[in-house]
Amino acid sequence: MGSRQDIYRQKVLWKWLLFLGGMIIVAISLLYTNSIVGKIAKDERNTVSIWADAIQRKAVLVNYTNDFFVKIETEERKRVELWAEAMHRLIAADLNEDLTFYSKIIQDNTNIPVILTDAENRIITTANVNFPPDSIKILEGSLLDEFSKTDPIKILYFSSNKVQNLLYYKESILFSELRIVLKDLIDSFFSEIVTNNPGVPVIITDLEQTKVYAHGNIDTTLVKDMDWVRQTIRTMETQNKPILIELHGMEDKYIFYQDSYLLIQIRYYPYVQLIIIGLFLLIAYILFNISRRSEQNQVWVGMAKETAHQLGTPISSMMAWVQLLKEQEGHNPITDELSNDIRKLESIAERFSKIGSIPELHNANLFDVLEESLNYMKARSSSKIRFSISGEKNVFAPINQNLFSWVIDNIIKNAVDAMDGEGDIKISIEKHNDNNQLCIDIANSGKGIPKSKYKRIFKPGYTTKSRGWGLGLTLAKRIIENYHNGKIFVKQSTTGKGTIFRIIIKGTVVK
Repeated sequence: MGSRQDIYRQKVLWKWLLFLGGMIIVAISLLYTNSIVGKIAKDERNTVSIWADAIQRKAVLVNYTNDFFVKIETEERKRVELWAEAMHRLIAADLNEDLTFYSKIIQDNTNIPVILTDAENRIITTANVNFPPDSIKILEGSLLDEFSKTDPIKILYFSSNKVQNLLYYKESILFSELRIVLKDLIDSFFSEIVTNNPGVPVIITDLEQTKVYAHGNIDTTLVKDMDWVRQTIRTMETQNKPILIELHGMEDKYIFYQDSYLLIQIRYYPYVQLIIIGLFLLIAYILFNISRRSEQNQVWVGMAKETAHQLGTPISSMMAWVQLLKEQEGHNPITDELSNDIRKLESIAERFSKIGSIPELHNANLFDVLEESLNYMKARSSSKIRFSISGEKNVFAPINQNLFSWVIDNIIKNAVDAMDGEGDIKISIEKHNDNNQLCIDIANSGKGIPKSKYKRIFKPGYTTKSRGWGLGLTLAKRIIENYHNGKIFVKQSTTGKGTIFRIIIKGTVVK
């Protein structure tokens, strides 16, 4: 008994050891992969930090260039104001005053377009304009708009302020060309942010995050969906703080970025790996169990059929000897019991011979079947064991009587062994909650079964008997569940007080 229980325990132990070994391997694999992912993530973040720092440095350069342009614009206005002052001095000068200096100031202006008008915007003189001066007499319309981007300079000739001219000007041709260069510089700045990023998705927006100026490593069709953009921006904010780009004279912008798709894939790879390994192990375990059960079934079927074949010859011989005794001695209770044992052996041989094939089910009275098994075991048990059966008597169910009786005999035999020759065995039959099912309770007053072993007792090889093989309840479970589509389990058990087995099968009560 000890060795067989040890085998069972070792089997369970090996299963747990293999499971723990597999979990340790998976855990090591996950830790190693996560370590690699962490290193890659760290390297990528360092690269992104360098990239972000380069953006900030170039933004400073762009702002410096923009400041330089603002200074040029200021200097141009000063030159225009100086030109206006020279015109004022030239017009208001005395006849004997030397005007060479003022004339030189006026002549030196070769880049800044200027238009001098009176108070009614009638053109007095022009310089560096791109239209024939004699063709336009009044500054108005689109030409006025073009020269009104900067405030005109008022030129007063007398203290009474009654005579006043207006000097209109616009940025010089050189400054316009520089402005184009600045625009190209800013455009290339944002373009480089997108194209030179370290393989991470990038979105550049305004401060309100309602307009996308540029993007990189993102499908263009997705960027057109603002709902998707807002959701993506929120995701990016959780991973990395957005970079604020402040450009003087222009609207500030945000640069949002997140981890690269490669890093995301690598980060989720361990879990995908775990799922694949788990599925592989599960499929392998299922296939292994199916193969093992199939092999066990074949072995059991072969042993059962060979046992039935071997039993055939001695049973036939015993039948002949019993018949001879009856002819010689006439009626004798001993020969009757021998006949009953021989019929039982025939039944057992028939059961063994049918293992492996689908048994035929016939409608039978369960009460009669149970009573027959009970009476047979009663005649072969201690007189101190009390047998009883109660409940519905007209109960019918589709069963294979030989196999079903085997189950009942096995449970009763185990109960007799558990009571050490004294106690009670009670069988009761009643309707289940479902009208199409019947409950058969087989109770004994034996040693009881610990709750932790309720399911283990149905496993192959488990037994508490010194000469048992631990197959009886396993076969009983197989017969009830596989052949009769029912259930068998330990309903209740108390150590030292007894056990109740319950069988549930389809059947009806006939009134």
